[in-house]
Amino acid sequence: MNLPDFDFEFMSEVPDPDDVLRAEALNRLLELAEGHDDIIGASVAVEELTGTTTPHQYQVRVVAFVRPNNIAAVEKDETARGALKGALTAAERQVREQREQL
Repeated sequence: MNLPDFDFEFMSEVPDPDDVLRAEALNRLLELAEGHDDIIGASVAVEELTGTTTPHQYQVRVVAFVRPNNIAAVEKDETARGALKGALTAAERQVREQREQL
């Protein structure tokens, strides 16, 4: 699969100096898309929800642009990486279920 065929958007409010979060998201989504033409891109957003009522809480939203229906997954965790892994796992599961239905 060629990278130009896959649109990827990553937005993070969390400091990620080595781009570890971005790289993990892109790699897992490219693996999911490999050998298939149903996924044309994805958007990942990482937010810190930390406040007085939610100390050290992160939320990650993954939207996979999949034909015929887009897939969205949201996960919260105490770490940004944990939330990312959970959201990616949920999105991967939904994509596989959609593929089985088709």
